[in-house]
Amino acid sequence: MPEIRLITFDLDNTLWDVGQVIRYAEATMNSWLDREVPAYRQRIQSEDLMALRERIASDRPELRHDVSAFRREVLFQGMRTLGHEEQDARRLAEEAFNVFFTARQKVEFYEHALETLAQLQERYLLAALSNGNAHVESIGLDRYFSFALSSADVQASKPAPDMFHAALEEAGVRPDEAIHVGDHLVDDIHGAGSVGMHTIWVKHGARGDTVAHTQPSATVERLKDLPEAVVRIHEG
Repeated sequence: MPEIRLITFDLDNTLWDVGQVIRYAEATMNSWLDREVPAYRQRIQSEDLMALRERIASDRPELRHDVSAFRREVLFQGMRTLGHEEQDARRLAEEAFNVFFTARQKVEFYEHALETLAQLQERYLLAALSNGNAHVESIGLDRYFSFALSSADVQASKPAPDMFHAALEEAGVRPDEAIHVGDHLVDDIHGAGSVGMHTIWVKHGARGDTVAHTQPSATVERLKDLPEAVVRIHEG
């Protein structure tokens, strides 16, 4: 059995509850908008935003792997519909996004997340792989992760193989020398497994079970059980 040298981690819903994070970030941004551009939320309704997102997704397919750029564009187009000139709309959109992005980095880690990362870091190279826009340096995870890749970096989202291949190349390891840890059976488990990596599914109490094409190498209920699962894979 090849030696495990690299462990890659999904971030959102693996190390923290992303729904809680995004709700807080959007509420913080909305408070800013209500102060600085009150017409934005007064005149642009939720159905308008949905239609705007759908139009941007159709017109700007290159943004689909970059959630930050997509959110900026939604804000910009929203400002334009209010009558702001292009330069002013860009400025306001960037300021609003920066408020959101700063708040988006305020995460509440799942129990034992940091202790588990610290324990694994003593023996393995760790890296972060995310379809989102969590910023490991702002969150303080750069003390554990040697590098981080996002869908924006590789212009492809998990479960596409691009991010996994990029991580293996960055670390200089073979797929059978790496484990990917994540909560999503398709994006994480199927995606990493399809390139030959070992996988660990972190359930966090999720109901349901795997299907044939998403069988993980190991399954854990809690993050603190990860080191033991890694050892089992390592020892074959």
